Amino acid sequence: MAAPEYRISQTQLSYPYEFAPKELDAIVACNRAHGFAVVKQVISPEAVEELKASVREVVIRDGLNPGESRYCVNFLELSPAAARLLGHEKFMVIARALHGEALTFHRSAAIAKDIGAGSWTWHTDWTFPETKAASASAFLNTIEGFSSMWLYLNGTHPSRAGLAIIPDSNAMDWAGPEGFALTEGRKSFYRIGTEPKGYTGMDVPGMLPLLTDPGDLIVFADRTYHGVFPHQGTEVRLSIGMAFRPGQTSFHAPWPLPESAKKFIASVPKDVRPVVEHYTGIDLGWKLEG
Repeated sequence: MAAPEYRISQTQLSYPYEFAPKELDAIVACNRAHGFAVVKQVISPEAVEELKASVREVVIRDGLNPGESRYCVNFLELSPAAARLLGHEKFMVIARALHGEALTFHRSAAIAKDIGAGSWTWHTDWTFPETKAASASAFLNTIEGFSSMWLYLNGTHPSRAGLAIIPDSNAMDWAGPEGFALTEGRKSFYRIGTEPKGYTGMDVPGMLPLLTDPGDLIVFADRTYHGVFPHQGTEVRLSIGMAFRPGQTSFHAPWPLPESAKKFIASVPKDVRPVVEHYTGIDLGWKLEG
């Protein structure tokens, strides 16, 4: 079956959201006001290919099952190619503009989606204050003020597991799309009159599918709601993401620093060390007691 055509125009919005890397003030302003920004050509084609190879090596390894999505939530610990982004001038200038000159690497991820993978539940990464963080991932997402920085290494388009966001959904008092209500804990939303579980449909009022090329950077704020189209393309979709937090102080995670995180911190060059000194790693075995 042929992939559906999605006709997307930037004129849907009254403001620009695609910027050159040097337009730092505009990137920060758009992300603060509307919860996202796209930065064109932040990394080179050579770096894209190097990162693709690393995702294949770390995440895919012996191959994906048909339609499978596979994740790695400590990718920089395992990928020297991705860790080098911490010393990549163009990438880090943007990270510092978003989080402040003194910042700390907070977490990372890589995702591989096979052809035929379905859409993903609409969600926000942030764990709202009224919600108890029951997992390590949710605990890391309790911190306020981080922005996710994603590189879709194949580019992103609605026909091939592309990303969609909801502009302005980063507002603390955002009540959900028209005709929808937020789920418990505000993690997702559901159509009013249906079962109150996270919505997976890609027909949400006000959503914006993003169209990017390899090397482009997608930034979205901690509370911005986002979803993913089903994969009807012709190659495995590869992406990597990083998040930083403002300041260079400790974040008291309720788990000891994993050995893999210790090795990662020790492995980075001295000039990068301040950015990772207070990195907590992630313990996927940690669960909230009681």
